[in-house]
Amino acid sequence: MKVLFIKIRDIKQQSDSVLNGMIGQLSLELSIERRKIASTGVSSKVFKNREIRRTIARINTVLKERGAKV
Repeated sequence: MKVLFIKIRDIKQQSDSVLNGMIGQLSLELSIERRKIASTGVSSKVFKNREIRRTIARINTVLKERGAKV
């Protein structure tokens, strides 16, 4: 499941365990994209990296609001 952009209201409906899983998937996807940039030196998908980072930040914000461990 490729998760790129999720609205905050959709994130708030998910459970903590699902959100932690999504963070893991997004972190893996971000590291793959960063390796692609490092190996080729050129990235046509800079927007994708930014959206992944922002989605991770949204999820972390919701988890912190709930008081869950991140």
